[in-house]
Amino acid sequence: MESVRVVLAADLGGTKTAVGVVNREGAILAKRKAAAEKPGPAATAAQVAELAEAALADASVSREAVAGAGVCVPGIYFEDSGEAWAPNLWGGGQAPIKRLLEPRLPAPVVIDSDRSACVLAEQWLGAARGLSDVVFLAVGTGIGAGIIAGGRLVRGASGIAGAVGWFALAPQRQPLYRQMGCFEAEAAGPAVARRAAALGLPGLSPEKVARRARLGDPAAVEAFEQTAAWLGMGVANIVSLLNPQMVVLGGGLMQAGDLLLEGVRRHMLAWAQPVSGEEVRLELSRLGEDAGLLGAARLAWLKGE
Repeated sequence: MESVRVVLAADLGGTKTAVGVVNREGAILAKRKAAAEKPGPAATAAQVAELAEAALADASVSREAVAGAGVCVPGIYFEDSGEAWAPNLWGGGQAPIKRLLEPRLPAPVVIDSDRSACVLAEQWLGAARGLSDVVFLAVGTGIGAGIIAGGRLVRGASGIAGAVGWFALAPQRQPLYRQMGCFEAEAAGPAVARRAAALGLPGLSPEKVARRARLGDPAAVEAFEQTAAWLGMGVANIVSLLNPQMVVLGGGLMQAGDLLLEGVRRHMLAWAQPVSGEEVRLELSRLGEDAGLLGAARLAWLKGE
């Protein structure tokens, strides 16, 4: 086995679990993925351990070479208790994920939210490399933000900072807003499908609406234009509040970034504090689906420094 210093990185998602072996430069030496195990946190921990062993074997790296393990969860991680709230994985309760993972992995474990991991990854290796004030806006089935301000990761008093899906953007409260927040209800992936249906294209996923839009279907184009307007308002609030150097747009819906980015920029400029709006750069993620994994690796390397 080759003797190199590496970290294990695990990205726990609502649909998949990915585990990788990552060196100090951020190269993924090996990666294994599988459909997420959802019976409970113990099953998740067992799956992470199994994928980790397979990835180490793929990379020809021994357990003794592992300097640390980083894990990101799709929800909130409470550092004081070592528990995570990840309803897409385990329902509404908190799970003692650190206690379950540490005996199964060959090195100390550090855990954080996926949004924090993503912004760290983009600052380390992606679109925001080297910047000190960055927001990663994840737009998929939901919306959340990872925040670095003044070079420091912002987690908030209870680890909930970045829950921007709850931004109040509409004066009339709708029943849907009680479940997920106004910004998320109006600007995440399901909103594209809902608008397309209202415009005469029922039963289409956001991906299929995007394909229709690229072919010039007016209803599909309009669904994306309306969604870009809401996204632009939310980004404007982020820009006005935090004055970041860059907002990186990532997540599943941003696979259709070619249909959204210019509209988001236009509407952001219309609503944001003028100086901050003109100065900020809006960029699509350069790391794609590996952002969470690389952010988890970054967490592990930072913990060891």
